[in-house]
Amino acid sequence: MATLCRVRHRWKRIKCAHVLTRSLTGKFDYDLVVIGGGSGGLACSKEAAQFGQRVAVLDYVEPSAKGTKWGLGGTCVNVGCIPKKLMHQAALLGTAVKDAKKYGWQISGPVCHDWATMAEAVQNHVRSLNWGHRVQLQDKKVKYLNMKGSLVDEHTVKGLTKAGKETILTAKNIVIATGGRPKYPTNIPGAIEYGLTSDDIFWLKKSPGKTLVVGASYVALECAGFLTGIGLDTTVMIRSIALRGFDQQMAGLVTDYMEAYGTKFVRKCVPKRVEKLSSGALQVTWSDINTGSEHKDTFDSVLWAVGRAPETKALGLDKLGVKLNKETGKIVLGADESTSVPNIFAFGDIGEGRPELTPTAIKAGKLLAQRLAGHSTQLMNYDNVATTVFTPLEYGCVGLSEEEAERRHGKDGIEIYHAFYKPLEFTVPERDASQCYLKVVCERGGDQKILGLHFTGPNAGEVTQGFSLGFQCGATYSHLLQTVGIHPTCAEELTKVNITKRSGLDATVTGC
Repeated sequence: MATLCRVRHRWKRIKCAHVLTRSLTGKFDYDLVVIGGGSGGLACSKEAAQFGQRVAVLDYVEPSAKGTKWGLGGTCVNVGCIPKKLMHQAALLGTAVKDAKKYGWQISGPVCHDWATMAEAVQNHVRSLNWGHRVQLQDKKVKYLNMKGSLVDEHTVKGLTKAGKETILTAKNIVIATGGRPKYPTNIPGAIEYGLTSDDIFWLKKSPGKTLVVGASYVALECAGFLTGIGLDTTVMIRSIALRGFDQQMAGLVTDYMEAYGTKFVRKCVPKRVEKLSSGALQVTWSDINTGSEHKDTFDSVLWAVGRAPETKALGLDKLGVKLNKETGKIVLGADESTSVPNIFAFGDIGEGRPELTPTAIKAGKLLAQRLAGHSTQLMNYDNVATTVFTPLEYGCVGLSEEEAERRHGKDGIEIYHAFYKPLEFTVPERDASQCYLKVVCERGGDQKILGLHFTGPNAGEVTQGFSLGFQCGATYSHLLQTVGIHPTCAEELTKVNITKRSGLDATVTGC
């Protein structure tokens, strides 16, 4: 105990001496210290180094409840966008194999999927990205520290290694970009003990087998979609609505297609407990919200996709007075990504009201680095950021949902142009296209400025990315009609859309 006290006093003396030296000399170890090595934090650090700033990045991954861990790069690279899109592609290829027979491909015998082969290939690609990030930091002379970072004061960061070794770094400015992690429900027995999250699913060595996905966020539906697509028995349990925050008509089309695709849905239900049977199977008991009746079924895996929590608790923000939103735990930020404490900035998923999207964090991080280096005054524009949900039938959108447009402008203040179309690729294999749909939400008066654009169909991300440029240029409905489409594509249907919802006319596209 006496030894521990001496160590503590020594640490206090070192800390005080370090801070005192810095305050007397006015010099810092670094111009910028970034806590968090995800896509945003890495982009910010590399951008700052490009302007001659002395930069350090601290990044440390706490293993998930299941013990899953990964390398540098954050959620997107390791347990998000990248492995998700690759597994989504695996599922699409399964559908393509079925279509191929109608296109003349002679495929003999049943076609089956091997999880281990896919997982190994995906994980190897992710590891190559981890290495690539480390090389980039080294090339740009950014100091990488595999440590947990926390704040001491507005110019000082404490780094802690896995072995417990502490390091003090001082900086003119500190940036927090620690992102978020999946939540587990805390009131359901067996949830943590037996459940998985998106932090685990992409790193499994063996197939998850028959899976219950709890939640209806884009994470839940994307995971359920690719699990179904590779041939696994998959059920989605929804408490209230699917894709909260997205256009609800489009959300309905996404889930309708998934249901036809083979994904099962249990609606208006909540899980009560998860128990492991002697056979190794997981028995899940749930109740119907409306009737209160209880139901049971067994699964090989339970995937919780019930939201994400910001990684802010271990940063020491409360000691410095960094203002948080008490309900969400996220950091309250100014338009310039500043916190309530001078010289401390934050961006990405931990920022209150910020879109939880990788490209948004990357852009915001680069702009912040430019401003801190004195090379720009440009602020991040968070309006009209396009995104895509990579479900079996992809859904891309940019701008306002129909509900939000109506709330802001009134039902009589908007005009909605829409169309049901059939992708040419769907015709030969006679695939159902009843959920392939697009709509353009416009102001009703004046030039009919486009407020929102929504598209379900193949390659929705590619389609939406192109049209999102128009939102930065004030695109109107007449601009859309003046655009010559590329034939034959799904995207060209947006340049031809002319039926309004208000008219009540059949919006089905006919002809080629």
